[in-house]
Amino acid sequence: QVQLVESGGGLVQPGGSLRLSCAASGSIFSINTMAWYHQAPGKERELVASIDSGGSTRYADSVKGRFTISRDNAKNTAYLQMNSLRPEDTAVYFCYVICNLYRPSDTIWSGWGKGTLVTVSS
Repeated sequence: QVQLVESGGGLVQPGGSLRLSCAASGSIFSINTMAWYHQAPGKERELVASIDSGGSTRYADSVKGRFTISRDNAKNTAYLQMNSLRPEDTAVYFCYVICNLYRPSDTIWSGWGKGTLVTVSS
């Protein structure tokens, strides 16, 4: 019903920046929440940032002041602007979406993208 495709990951030096994108497609009526999680080797997946339909945002303490989540509703796309990157930011970043579908009607769908790898290293 819904496909999520992340992009923008890669290798960056400490202090550098990356912008991740999550493009949602399919039978989407509206998107309620879009979020970014990350998971480092041997660690649990954890919330990095989220944005709801009203534009309200939440951030993990570790990224406050450095990362910014945004969304383009016309494109069904979420972004994560990552600045002042640190080696400890190295992880696979996953997009998570909660949305309402056209078909089946009034169905709430949630799911994950496959992830994009961010490596912060000198």
